Amino acid sequence: MTTSIEAAEAERPLRADAARNRQLILDTAAEVFAEHGLDAGYDEIARRAGIGVGTVYRRFPERAELVQALFESRITEIVTIAERSAEMADAYEGLAWFLEQALEHQVADRGLKEVMAQTISEDAHRSIGRERLGPILEELVRRAQDDGTLRPDVGVTDLGMQLMVISVMTTSAQPDLWRRYLALLLDGLRARPDLQPLPCTAPPDEAMHDTICNMQGRPA
Repeated sequence: MTTSIEAAEAERPLRADAARNRQLILDTAAEVFAEHGLDAGYDEIARRAGIGVGTVYRRFPERAELVQALFESRITEIVTIAERSAEMADAYEGLAWFLEQALEHQVADRGLKEVMAQTISEDAHRSIGRERLGPILEELVRRAQDDGTLRPDVGVTDLGMQLMVISVMTTSAQPDLWRRYLALLLDGLRARPDLQPLPCTAPPDEAMHDTICNMQGRPA
C-alpha cells in the first residue's frame, strides 16, 4: 500500500542533479538500444553514461519503465514539431515540414524506434502517442484541406502509415533515400482538379498497432 509520504515523494519534482541523471540515462539508453537492441544490459548504459549502474536501477527499476520513458520523450519531440507546423501561415507547407522533420527524427533513431514498436503495448501507443499527437495532426490536415491544397480524401492515419513505411527507406549507399519517397508522397498529397478518388478508405486509428505488427511479421 502506498503511504502518504511515498505519494508525496512521487509527486515531488526531481532535483536538478537527479533530473540531469535521468535525461543522461535516457539519451544513453537510446544509443545503446539502437546499437544492441533491448537486451543490452544496464551495465553498458551506466558505463557509457559514466555513472554507477545503481543509479540506472534507481531511476528505472524495470526495463519496461525505461523503454516507455524513451517512447514518451520521443513523442514529446514530435508533438513539439507538430505544434510548430500548425503555427505556419501556409497550411500545406506546414504539413510538409512536419512530415520531413518527423521522418528525420525517425530515421536517425531507427534502432530505438524498432525496439519500442516491439515493446510498447497497444494501450501505451494510444495513450502516449495518438492521444497527444492525433488532435494536432487532425488540425494540420483540416487546415490544408480547407484551403484546397491537400486532397480531400486523405486522413491522419494515411500519414501515419506513410511515415512508418518511408522511415525505413534507407540504404548504406543512400542513407537519405527516404527523401526521394517523401517527395513522391508530397506530390501525391497535393490537391489537383484531375485527381481520381483513392481506393478504400483511410484505416481507423486502431489499425495502426495492427499495421506495425504486420510490418514486423508478429502477432497483434
